[in-house]
Amino acid sequence: MASVFYEIRVAGTVPFGVLLDFERFSADVAPAETVLHGPFPSQAALVALLPRLEEFGADVIAIRRLRGNDMITRSG
Repeated sequence: MASVFYEIRVAGTVPFGVLLDFERFSADVAPAETVLHGPFPSQAALVALLPRLEEFGADVIAIRRLRGNDMITRSG
């Protein structure tokens, strides 16, 4: 089964050291949030990421499943 790509919006800036733990993701930093986007092999993998973000004190404000056109825009 192919991975499904998601966009995860987190309030504030996620420290660079934390981003290293999510090596398959790319990140864009906006003035008030960090946007992570990358693949998950299953929804269970997505759900497992959420407590990990909480460990770092991240406040997840939105999760969105990306469709084909969104992934093309994100990758370049």
